[in-house]
Formats: sequence, structure tokens, C-alpha cells
Amino acid sequence: MNLYIDNHTFHYEMENLLRAFFPYDKISVKKECENIEKPYVFTSINDTISVTVSFEDFKKTLSTKKKQNSDEDELVMAQLMYALLCEYFDTTLPWGILTGVRPIKLLRRFIEAYGEDYAREYFLSEFKVSQKKLALALITQKCESAILSLSQEKSFSLYISIPFCPSRCNYCSFVSQSIEKAKHLIDDYVKLLCDELKLTAKIAKDLGFRLETVYMGGGTPTTLSAQQMDLVLSTVNEHFDMSTCREFTVEAGRPDTISKEKLIVIKKNKVTRISINPQTLNDEVLSIIGRRHSAQDAIDAFYLARECGFENINMDLIAGLKGDNYNSFVDTLDKIRELSPESITIHTLALKRSSTLNTENIDINIGIKNETTDMLEYSQKVLMPDGFVPYYLYRQSRMAGNLENVGWSKRGCESLYNVYVMDETHTILACGAGGVTKLKDHKSDKLERIFNFKFPYEYNTRFNELMERKDAIYSFYDEFFSF
Repeated sequence: MNLYIDNHTFHYEMENLLRAFFPYDKISVKKECENIEKPYVFTSINDTISVTVSFEDFKKTLSTKKKQNSDEDELVMAQLMYALLCEYFDTTLPWGILTGVRPIKLLRRFIEAYGEDYAREYFLSEFKVSQKKLALALITQKCESAILSLSQEKSFSLYISIPFCPSRCNYCSFVSQSIEKAKHLIDDYVKLLCDELKLTAKIAKDLGFRLETVYMGGGTPTTLSAQQMDLVLSTVNEHFDMSTCREFTVEAGRPDTISKEKLIVIKKNKVTRISINPQTLNDEVLSIIGRRHSAQDAIDAFYLARECGFENINMDLIAGLKGDNYNSFVDTLDKIRELSPESITIHTLALKRSSTLNTENIDINIGIKNETTDMLEYSQKVLMPDGFVPYYLYRQSRMAGNLENVGWSKRGCESLYNVYVMDETHTILACGAGGVTKLKDHKSDKLERIFNFKFPYEYNTRFNELMERKDAIYSFYDEFFSF
């Protein structure tokens, strides 16, 4: 698919919108507009804003006179392209022309600036968002706002990365290493991670920061042994001021890594929330996606966590997995509801660039017309009457059905960290391979990122270089704040 850009700078936005309709296709963005090759979308701004869509069996142009206010040019061009692609596919997208990761953050800004009535109308008429998704967004925004109000100017959250997994799922693009390949790295990794945590705690103390949440993710943190887990978690408790910490999450993740010994260690270290993520309770689908556990293993892990005293458990599911269908997804969700976890996160399958699904071109149904939409609608239909509320929502490129990921929670059990990181509310200090520290300046709304090395072997061998990068935290806040 060729996307031609003539006399404007909106190539990124137009490419993302085009990809929403053609998630499988390679899109070539071209600014040389003389030799036009089909299939193509031609976008142009001169006296008029014009979009032409030309496929094998379809060619049509829409244009409108350019307004004096150039701030509207991008919106108008997106609306023209959207109208033509909707006509070609004989459908609409649930989120209209919105392609960003954070539609709730955008909605909140509109509400704060113009009021809820204006925001509603603008999202429907200008952004072309469906009534159903707008209703979901409004509920989510209200839940998020209550959590955001807890954050202060000097608040921060701590992210701890454990980039190891028992095996790699075929939909995953995270920089995680299978235990078989990376076992020899783990002991050194854990020791260095504790050193980074100690340094990060000193920085937070020097700057007078207030710790709100801790999130240990990955990868699968419970691939660590109970002893390694104890070392990391006790380092957090010993060196950070935990007196203000509202939430301490460990992503237990894969049921095949969970043991009673590990759960006792996690509980002993004052972790308040864990996540057990079966993704599906269909054994055939689990095998297809590369999981080495059964549905029963996930159920057993949940009951074991309850036995060990965990009262805030999240479970992740994915809608749209290869081999799954609507009835199978409904069966999975109904079984999870019977367990009655405190939160259920419904992810929509996304065709991530470096996943096996993408690199090996495994045939999946990720286009804009598929039954994943029905799966998400069923989730909303049954979870709200069960007492769950949508408390955070985000989107990704190349999602099945051009849909969304939603965190559903019982009141009072929402993951604060998920909301803070998605909204970019306050500073996130990240430790471990693949971690990204995000420094927030509340006055200018500026974010500055400090990237840790992606791979564990880089983290281990270049650790001293990584520690030098942490000095940038001090210099950032010297520039924007007077502590």
C-alpha cells in the first residue's frame, strides 16, 4: 500500500489511520508524487484539502476548501480519508479516526477545557467515535480521575523489570528471554538489579520524592526463585520509604511459575496485589500460543494465591487469539468470573512487529471485520452487572478489530500504577533491563526518558555505564524545580 504525501506534514497521522484499515499491509510513505503506483492513497493540501483512494476496484476523491485556520487541516484530512475507507470497506471503526494510545487522556483534556457536553459531541461528530466506545470512555475517565487526584507534584512510581519467561508466547514482543537461554544470566542480573534499586532509592530520597506505587513486571517476575524474589523485594522494602506507598504489585503472570514458596515470599514482603494471567482457559489455544501450562494450572494457581492470603488478584485475558472463537472466549470469561478475582484485564490481540505471529506470518483474523468485537461486547455486558468498572483503557497499533485493552476492577481494587503510567501522571523511576524512566515536569508537562539497556546480557556487562545515566535525573529536576 502506497501513501503519497503532497505539501503537508501529516504523514505519521495518515499512515496510522491507513494502518487501522490495513493492519497486515506494508505501508510505503512517499513524498515524491510524480510516478503514482497502485494501490494508493494520495493526500494533498493546496487551495483544497484532498484525499484520493485508488485500489483495484475502487477509485474516489474527496476534497474540501482549505480553511484559514490551519490547525484544522490534519483533522479535515483524516476525516476525508476515513470517509473514503469506510465506504470502501462498508464499515466504520469503533474509535473513528482516533489512532492514539491514550483516548481517555484526550477525552479528559477536552472535558477539562470545554466541558463534558462539548467533549461528547466533538468525539462523536469530529473524531467519529462510536456511541458505544464513547460511553465506555466516559465511564473509564471518571474512574481514572479519582485515582489521578491522589498523585502529587513530587509523587513517583517505581517499576522493576524482570525480563525472563519460561517460554516466549507467539503474540509477545517484549524484550524477555526464555529461561532455557538466559538461566546463566539471572544470578548476576538480580544482584545488579538490587544495586540499581539502592541507587534509585537514594535519588528519590535526595529529591524528596513521594512513592505512590511499585510495580514488578516483565517478562514474568515469578521465573525468579523464591530466594531471588526475596532478595529483590526485601531490597525495595529496606531502601525505599514505603510509608506512602498505596500499592505494591507483582505480576506473577504465568501459572507454571507460581509456587506456594514464592507466594509466601511475595506476601511476606508486603506485596498488596498480584496478577495471574492465563490469557485463555482453552487448552488447545494455550498450546497454539506457546504456553506450557493448562487451564487447570491457572485455576489451581488462583486458589493457591487465595490460600496464601492474597485479597487483590488480577487475571489477564486476550480476545482474538489464534484458534479461539467467540464461544470459547465466553467460556473462558465465565470461568474466570466464577473465580471472582478483584480485577480482570481484557486485552485485544495486537499484531506486534517483532512477535512470532508477525515475523512468521501466522494466519490470524486481525482485520477490521472479525468476532473479536463480539468478545469485547460480551465482556462489557457481563462484567458491569458483576460489579466491575472500567478503570483504565489504552490502544495499540494493529489491534484486532481496531479495538482496545480495558482494565476492569471491583471498586477499590483498581491498579493505581496502570492508571498513572498510562496517563503519564507523574515520574516513573524504572530499574532493570528494558526499563524506561519517565521524568515528569508538571509545569510544562514535559516528559524526558532515560532508557535502560534492553537485553539482560547488556544490562549485566554495561551496568556501570547505565548507572551513569541516572545522573540525568538530578540534572532534569535541577532545571525545572528548586528542591
